[in-house]
Amino acid sequence: MTFSLGQLAFIILGYLGSLFLAAYAMERGWLPRSWVRHPVVYIFSLGVYASAWAFYGSVGLAHQYGYGFLAYYLGISGAFVMSPILLRPILQITRIYQLSSLADLLAFRYRSPGAGIMVSLFMLAVVIPMLTLQITAIADTLYLLNHDWPVSTLAFAYCLVMILFAILFGARHVSPREKHEGLVFAIAFESLLKMIAILILGGVVLFGVFPEVGGLQQWLVDNQDRLAHQQVTLQDGPWRTLLLVFFAAAIVMPHMFHMAFTENMNSRALRPASWGFPLFLLIMSLSVPPILWAGIYLNVDTPPEYFALGIGLKLESPFLTIVTFMGGLAAASGIVIVTTLSTAAMFLNHLVLPFHKPSPRHDFYRWLLWMRRLLIAAILLLAYGFYRLVGADLELTQLGILAFVAASQFLPAILGLLYWPQSNRKGFLFGLGSGIATWIYAMLLPFCELALGWNIPIPLPPINESNWHLAAIGALGVNATLFVMVSMLTKRKASEISAAEACSIDTVSRPTRRPLIATNSNDVINSLSKPLGRYVAEREVYQALTDLTLPSFEDRPYALRRLRVRLEANLSGLMGPTVAHDIVSRYLPFQEDGELSEDIYQIEQRLEGFHDRLSGIASELDNLRRYHRQTLERLPMGVCSLAGDGEILMWNQAMTELTGIVAVDVTGSHLNRLPNPWGALLTNFVSSDSMHEHKHRVDTGARPNWYSLHKAMIEPSGGQPGGIVVLVEDQTETQLLEEELIHSERLASIGRLAAGVAHEIGNPITGIDCLAQGMRYETDNPELLQMADQIQEQTRRVTRIVQSLMNFAHAGHHSTEHEIVDLSHCVDEAMQLLRLSKRSQDIRFVNDSPPHLNVLGDAQRLVQVFVNLLGNARDASESGTTVWVQARVDEHQVSILVIDEGHGIPADTLDRIFEPFFTTKEVGKGTGLGLALVYSIVEEHYGHISIESPVTDGRGTCVKVSLPRYLQTDEMEQTE
Repeated sequence: MTFSLGQLAFIILGYLGSLFLAAYAMERGWLPRSWVRHPVVYIFSLGVYASAWAFYGSVGLAHQYGYGFLAYYLGISGAFVMSPILLRPILQITRIYQLSSLADLLAFRYRSPGAGIMVSLFMLAVVIPMLTLQITAIADTLYLLNHDWPVSTLAFAYCLVMILFAILFGARHVSPREKHEGLVFAIAFESLLKMIAILILGGVVLFGVFPEVGGLQQWLVDNQDRLAHQQVTLQDGPWRTLLLVFFAAAIVMPHMFHMAFTENMNSRALRPASWGFPLFLLIMSLSVPPILWAGIYLNVDTPPEYFALGIGLKLESPFLTIVTFMGGLAAASGIVIVTTLSTAAMFLNHLVLPFHKPSPRHDFYRWLLWMRRLLIAAILLLAYGFYRLVGADLELTQLGILAFVAASQFLPAILGLLYWPQSNRKGFLFGLGSGIATWIYAMLLPFCELALGWNIPIPLPPINESNWHLAAIGALGVNATLFVMVSMLTKRKASEISAAEACSIDTVSRPTRRPLIATNSNDVINSLSKPLGRYVAEREVYQALTDLTLPSFEDRPYALRRLRVRLEANLSGLMGPTVAHDIVSRYLPFQEDGELSEDIYQIEQRLEGFHDRLSGIASELDNLRRYHRQTLERLPMGVCSLAGDGEILMWNQAMTELTGIVAVDVTGSHLNRLPNPWGALLTNFVSSDSMHEHKHRVDTGARPNWYSLHKAMIEPSGGQPGGIVVLVEDQTETQLLEEELIHSERLASIGRLAAGVAHEIGNPITGIDCLAQGMRYETDNPELLQMADQIQEQTRRVTRIVQSLMNFAHAGHHSTEHEIVDLSHCVDEAMQLLRLSKRSQDIRFVNDSPPHLNVLGDAQRLVQVFVNLLGNARDASESGTTVWVQARVDEHQVSILVIDEGHGIPADTLDRIFEPFFTTKEVGKGTGLGLALVYSIVEEHYGHISIESPVTDGRGTCVKVSLPRYLQTDEMEQTE
C-alpha cells in the first residue's frame, strides 16, 4: 500500500496550515485568550517533549531495553514532580530578568560573555542531532509510504517546508521579544493530536491484531523467551543513565526550556503541570509495548522504530496509516519549530549581537527580525547537512542518545546556579568544555565510526549500544569534577557574587541604594540613545516605565534604580543578558561617590516574592517582619521612615490620609521633593535640632490644621544603615476643642460682666433721659432744646448697648420651651423688618429657601439671628447689590446660607469674628456683640455656624447656619 506524493504533500501542508491557522486565530483574538493561560493548555504545550523519538523511537528503545524505555518518560516526570525546588526557581529568575534561553540564564549567572558563547556553540551538539532525528523520522516514513523520491530529497523538501513554517510561527512580527501565544496554543493542539493518534493505534493493536482466542496475553506467554532474549534486563542496561539524562532534559533541552519558562503565560500553571505533564507522558507510553508486540507478531518488515507505521501498512488500513503518519508528523514538526526558534534567539543574543550591532540610524527591531529568520534557516540547513553526512546512517535511538547526553553536560552548571553560590565562571567553563570534549571523543566519534565505518586515526574507546552509558557517565563526571574543583580554587568576581545572590533559592539578593548619574527618565533616554538610537531608547524606556506602573517622567532616585533594573531585564529578553548588561553598565552608571547602602524597600519587595518559599526559622522571622510592617501601616499616626540622605523609605496609610499623598508616589523620592506645605514642613523639622514640635499650624485647603511632629534617630549598627523616623500626629480636633472651651469660658465671663454692667448703668441712664425730657418742657431756647435732643439720642444709644449686653448675658439661659419653627418664615420676617430701615432701601433681599424648613427652637430668637446676619450683610454690601438666602437640606440638618457681594472679611480676622466686642465696623457703628449673640443662640439650638470669605473673585461672604432638622417621626417617637 502506497500513497502518491501529492497526497502526502496535501497531508503535510494541510496539517501545518491548520496548525498555523490555530495559532493565528489565537493571536488575532478569535479565540478567548484565557484559553492559552489555562493550565491544561500549558500542560499540553509541554508535550513538545514527546518528539518523533517518543512516537517512533520509544518502540525501538523498548525493543532494545525492554521496560527500560520508560526512563524516557520517568526521568523528566521526576523533574516536574520536583518542580517546587527545581523548576519554579528557574521560572522566577527567567521572568524577573527576562531570560529567554539556557545561554541567557547561564551567562546571567556566571557573568561572562564567554559563558553565553560557549553554551550557544555547544548547544549545537544538542540541537543538530535532535533536529536530525526529526528529519530522519519524517524522511523515512515518507519513503515507506512512497518510493518515488530518494530519502535525501524528501528530507530536504521537509526542511524547506519547516523553515517556512518556523518563520511564520515565531519570526513573523517586527518585535521578536513578545510571547507567542499562538505558538503555545498550536503546540498544545499538536500534542493533543499525537496523543489521540497513538491511543487509536494502541486500541487497534489491542483489539484488532491478536487472535480472539487467548489474545495478547496468550501470545506473550508463548513468546516469553523470545522477547527476553532480544532485550537487555534493567539490571544490566543503562536505565539509570537514561533516567539521569532525561531528568536533565526538563531544563537543558532548548525546546523544553522555551515552552516551560520562556513562553510560560501563567506562573501558577506550573503546579498542576507537576502532575498533569507526567500523566500526559504516562498516557503516551501506554501504547508503546502493544505496538512493539504487534510488530513482532505481524512480522512487520520495518525497523522496530517504525513498527507504528508498519502495522498500518501490514494491515493495509489507509485510515490507520494516515492517523499514525499525522501523529508522527505532529511529534516531529512541533519540536522542530520550537527548537529552531529558541536556538535562533540564543545564537542571535550570544553569537551575533556581541560582535555586530546595527547602527543606531537603522531600524533595530527589523534588523533583529531578519537576522532571526536567517538563523532559523541556517540551523535547519545545518541539521540537513549533518543528516546527509552522518545522520542518515544512524538509528533514531543513537541520534536521541547523542543529543540528550550532550544536553546533560549543562546540568552541573544549573545545579550550581540554584544551590551553590560559590560556583564561578571559570569552573563552569572548564567543566563544560571538558564534558563536551569527552562527549565528542567517547560518544560522537565512536558512534560515527561504528555506523559509518570511518577509520579515525586516534585510538577510541570501544563504545557501542550496550556500553554507551559508561561514556555518558564519564563525560558528566569529568564535567562535574572540574566544575567543583576549579570553582573552589578560584575567586569570584563581584558581579558573579551579585548574580549568585539573585539566582540562589536559599538567599534573597540585597540590592544597594546608589544614585544614578542620570537624574530623570529623560536623561535615561538620552543615555541609551547612543547605543540604541532615539526611537529604540524611547520605546524601551517607556515600556519599562509601563511595566513598573510609573509615570512617563520619573525623577525619584528609587524609581530610577528600579527603572535601570527593569531596562536591563527587558533588554536581556531582546538581545541577551551579556549585551544588555554591558549597555546598561556603560551608559547608565551609578555615581562613583554616591552613598552605598542596602535598599530596604527593594529588599522587602524581594522578601514578599520569596514568602511562600521560606520555611523554618526563616519563615517565622518573615511572618514577624510582616506583622511589624502591618502594625506600622495600620498605626493611627503618620509614620515616615527616611534614609540618612532624606530618601523616603516608608510612608504609612495614616500619612496618606493626613497629607493626601499616596505612598507609591513618594516612596523613593527625597523629602524636599514633597509638595508644599509638607515638603518644607518635614524638611525643616528633620534638619532642626528639636526632637518634638507641638501643634504646628498647617493651612491646607479652606481650614487650618494643627499637627504635632516627633522624630527618632536610628543609628547604624551591625551593618544596617541608619536613618530617621518621623511621626506626625493630627491635633486639629484637640486644638479646636480647646479653642471652643476657651471661647465658651470667655463668653461666660463676659456674660457675667455684661449683666453687672447693664444693671449698674441702667438706672443712671433712665434718670438722665428723664432730665432731658424735663428740659424740653421748661424752656423754649433753641440751643437748650437741641442739647436736650442730643442728650436723649445718646441715652437711647446707651440703652441699646445695655439691652444688647442684657441679651448676651441671658443667652443660653432661656427656659422657653422650644416649638416647631419654619426657618424660611423666620428669614422672611427678618427681611421684612430690615426693609423698614432707610439703609436697606438700596439693597435687594432675596429668599431662595423653600418653605417648611422645620426645626425645634425659639422663633423670636431665631428671627434675631437672621436680623443680625442680614444686617451685617447689608452693611457690607454696596448700593444696588443683592443679599441672597439659600437653603440646603439633608436627612439630619437644615443649613441656611446668607450670601452677600460685599468686600469680604480679612483672613486674619476670621478666627476672632465671634468674640464679644470685636467688630470690623467703624467706631460708633457697631457694638461687637451681634455675632457673639448669634453664636450663643445657635449653640443654644444645638446648631453650628461657620463663615467663608471671600466667596468668589476676592469678594463676598457666606455665613452658614446649620440646625438639626425636625421631622414628623421625631414627634411620633416622643409621644410614644
